[in-house]
Amino acid sequence: MTGLEDLPIRDDLRGLTPYGAPQLDVPVRLNTNENSYPLPEPVVEAIGKALAAELRDLNRYPDRDAVALRADLAGYLGHGLTVEQVWAANGSNEIQQQLLQAFGGPGRSALGFVPAYSMHPLLALGTGTRWVPARRGVDFGLTADEAVAQVREHRPDVVFLCSPNNPTGTALDPTVVAAVLDAAPGMVVVDEAYAEFARPGTVSALAVLPGHPRLVVTRTMSKAFGFAGGRLGYLAADAAVVRAVQLVRLPYHLSALTQAAARAALAHRDALLGTVSAIMGERDRIVATLRARGLRVADSDANFVLFETGGDQATAWRALLDQGVLVRDVGLPGWLRVTAGTPAETDAFLAAMETLR
Repeated sequence: MTGLEDLPIRDDLRGLTPYGAPQLDVPVRLNTNENSYPLPEPVVEAIGKALAAELRDLNRYPDRDAVALRADLAGYLGHGLTVEQVWAANGSNEIQQQLLQAFGGPGRSALGFVPAYSMHPLLALGTGTRWVPARRGVDFGLTADEAVAQVREHRPDVVFLCSPNNPTGTALDPTVVAAVLDAAPGMVVVDEAYAEFARPGTVSALAVLPGHPRLVVTRTMSKAFGFAGGRLGYLAADAAVVRAVQLVRLPYHLSALTQAAARAALAHRDALLGTVSAIMGERDRIVATLRARGLRVADSDANFVLFETGGDQATAWRALLDQGVLVRDVGLPGWLRVTAGTPAETDAFLAAMETLR
């Protein structure tokens, strides 16, 4: 049987394995930061009608630039954004890949502050962009001075900032974004995949967009909207950034069905986002309970919690799985990440954690 080593694959891909969290059929799945609540029936019906309206014309290509969807996304984001400042693709991963295609690539570099979203270095690899793993401080924090020093040292073409950060859940102080923008010679991408779960008063980088043409804010409908299966991510930036991304996007990259489903979901955003406060409550319950049991837990503004296991994280991961609870081993020695789900799922996770003591 032919193996990868028998093919003329790129040298920098040899020995690698595909990205992906385990997809296991267990009672409680809390490993991929999905929204545990199914779509409300009225939203299901609206999306079904929107899809049905597109079926007869599937012999035609979709709107190549998804103008109507981008207008809806601009309306949702606010901040005076227009359709020309918003771009959409199949998940925020594709958005970030397109940004690296446009602003990274061979001979260029991208920098991120680890631990952070593990897809960023893989997207850099896939686009031939050199990856620079910068450091976070004590307890996974990041100050403006620490960030600026490393940006000035490496002078990357693209800087990735995550707020709230994955896997730690911590939101960035706005002064960090401002300082990195001043110091970075190239593009600054703020990944706000979990922004809807941030605590009241948390400032989005969207507020900083005016007057900063090298700033890009990426978002997704996968998390708070419960639209992970719909695969819809988007960015907000200066209109020139959108034009740059259009140079590298594949033609008709966003299907007519995806556009229709996403627009229907956005039209019912109040119903879909109605679960956010409940999820935030479960997140805070997890943090408080685990801390009361003597475990170290990172502060979280997302829909997940990073917690110390009190021992080998791989052993703890397996012990939880044996009890039907699937969490995420993100590769940090002694730490695991759990998604905040429904109250019943939180109960199951906390009960399973009791058996690890």
